[in-house]
Amino acid sequence: MQQKLFRALTFSAFLLLAAPHASKANDLSISPSITDYTYDPSDPVTQVLAIEELDVWGRIRNGFGIPDLNNPLVLSQTNWYSARPEYIQRTTLRASRYLFHVLQELEKRDMPTELALLPFIESAFNPEAYSSAKASGMWQFIPSTGLDFNLKQNLFKDERRDVLASTDAALTYLQKLHGMFGDWQLALAAYNWGEGSVQRAIKKNQANGLPTDFNSLSALMPAETRNYVPKLQAVKNIIATPEAFGITLPKADNQPYFVTIGKTRDIDLKVAAQLAEITLDEFKSLNPQFNRPVITGSASTKILLPQQNAERFKINLAQWNRPLSSWMAHTVTKRERIEAIAALFNTEPQLLREVNHIPPNMRLKAGSTILVPKTAKAAETDITAEVADNAVMSMEPDVPDFRRIAVRVGKRDNLASIAQRYNVTVAQVKNWNDLQRDTLRSGQTLHVQVPYRASAKTGQRTVRVAANRPHHKDARSDKKLRNGPILASAR
Repeated sequence: MQQKLFRALTFSAFLLLAAPHASKANDLSISPSITDYTYDPSDPVTQVLAIEELDVWGRIRNGFGIPDLNNPLVLSQTNWYSARPEYIQRTTLRASRYLFHVLQELEKRDMPTELALLPFIESAFNPEAYSSAKASGMWQFIPSTGLDFNLKQNLFKDERRDVLASTDAALTYLQKLHGMFGDWQLALAAYNWGEGSVQRAIKKNQANGLPTDFNSLSALMPAETRNYVPKLQAVKNIIATPEAFGITLPKADNQPYFVTIGKTRDIDLKVAAQLAEITLDEFKSLNPQFNRPVITGSASTKILLPQQNAERFKINLAQWNRPLSSWMAHTVTKRERIEAIAALFNTEPQLLREVNHIPPNMRLKAGSTILVPKTAKAAETDITAEVADNAVMSMEPDVPDFRRIAVRVGKRDNLASIAQRYNVTVAQVKNWNDLQRDTLRSGQTLHVQVPYRASAKTGQRTVRVAANRPHHKDARSDKKLRNGPILASAR
């Protein structure tokens, strides 16, 4: 009871310190920002904060709510992590950007705060983490589950990497799983293994008259899931008493690291970083969801900026007298080579390939949408939400339109029959073979040009992220730094 009161009063303090307000510069809205706060020793909020000079790590410790797991794997995982202080330091330093937000969302939902450490296991707090099974983001959603939780995925952005959206989706999913199993350890196992797998394991143990807690079910789990909850327990043990393991955690201020910016106009990532006076890498670390060098503006578009840079962004934006975006969308109406499109827009083919992630020796199919440099006529034109949401990019090998084949003239062949056979004209056959007459002789060799038909083995493909819904289990090749097998999940 005392712990819940402490958490409630602490959260109230943050609401006072971070009360949102809206300000505008052109199409800009910013929230929240820090308001003036006067110290009042009689204020109960101030009294609570004075109990302990909390940082985020302290808040996490005070909100631990999942029963400790004890088994040999916990000891093994704790030893593994504690033996790698550099790895702990790198990951916790990266985590310090996001922890306040994750913790605040957990407290709003009255969820155990050690869940804020789950991205440590999932992605090492790297919001750009991507697995061989197409799991993406800090919380490692595969495309299908991302769509189940309304994480938009298209050519321009992937909300599985969105810090705000993916955190909301992950916590909603975890709440759902806890509601199903009534046990946080089983909910975590289901987050990793899939709820159906955990349900089947429970039924099997029940049928055999066996307990259904995590330790009792672990023998039925794949090795990865057996290690999954012990890994979280190991990290929890280290965060609880880092000094016992000779580890010093980086400072994580108990205040928002970033603020949210509403953006209704298109803006280049480079321009946004420049206006905020931060590096492009720092901007991408907070906004990794954007797939292209332009952020398409809309009523729902949000970008994150370090709190201390938001006001600079606002001031610089108000003084900016150049286009915010240098890119526009172009939809091709026929099969086109990148070189032809580059010539049309007076740019370099290699630039178009890099910006649109088009591999060498591939060309676009009709209906594809790509980014091209803005023309003077379209300098103030933005990419519409409809285009951004529905854009697809289809590619095929860049092979010749036609190939030259040799045709041996049969006894009953003539120019008309050969032309008909290959769906060309008599005039074309005569032209290709420099024929002056209409007569042919048996055994004569002619050359005919026919449309090039690339076989399935040549690697034709359509890139449409939103339509990519794999149903296999997830496997994370990006987790080789961690002990145990590569993570696999039904998420």
